[in-house]
Amino acid sequence: MPKAYEQIADDLRRAIRAGRLQPGERLPAETKLAAHYRRSVPTLRDALRLLREEGLIEKEHGRGNFVRRIRTRVVRDNSRHQWEKDRVHQPEQRRARTGATERDTGLELQDLVFHAAYREVEADGRLAPAFGVPVGTPLIERTYRTRNAAENAPFNLSTSYLVRDMVAGNPALLDADQEPWPGGTQSQLSTVGIELDRIEDRLTARPPTPEEAAELELPPGTSVLRLRKTSYDTDGRVVEISDVTLPGDRTEAVFTTPLERW
Repeated sequence: MPKAYEQIADDLRRAIRAGRLQPGERLPAETKLAAHYRRSVPTLRDALRLLREEGLIEKEHGRGNFVRRIRTRVVRDNSRHQWEKDRVHQPEQRRARTGATERDTGLELQDLVFHAAYREVEADGRLAPAFGVPVGTPLIERTYRTRNAAENAPFNLSTSYLVRDMVAGNPALLDADQEPWPGGTQSQLSTVGIELDRIEDRLTARPPTPEEAAELELPPGTSVLRLRKTSYDTDGRVVEISDVTLPGDRTEAVFTTPLERW
């Protein structure tokens, strides 16, 4: 026999999924809902807590409970890297019209808000072995945030690293004001004669940190996907490392592996 708060949650869940309660719509006050269901306010709050944990509603301080707006879904597949490489030698005007984020989300360039920040850091005991360089080697740390202009949360939290001396031949690659770069990282690297041979994506899942949960606006209990992307050039060198935190409630990772025929 379902508990009273579960029955209330079931009824509200059906109303949300049937569209009787629309995304962004404010629910009646807790006291009114409790009276409607003829239950106590604590019982009603248990029902609302359950719906928040499922990501169906969210509570705004001082305003009440709202049906959670559907966030833009992001589909990342492993063909995106070849797609980006194929664009390197396309005219800049064509590359500037669309990028990997638009490809993954189906949005247009004008739908997006983009932010990039660069700073110089030293390779630590985690990054130095990955790049095959001594600890203390200067790196360029690039932090990216891109979001749908209609939403507050970014699609992911992305931090990319380049070995400074490897890209310093083109000063524009050290300047965040040049972002967004038409064609992305592979186009940037091509300006200093670097061609990528392969990209390794390692995907794991874990609970978010409090800071990640807040910035990505994650429902309680939602995990994040942690992506470590390592790019190798045609000489086998590691030329870029990216750490990307993806929200588990709106990211789909698709891996398609072509198989050789017998």
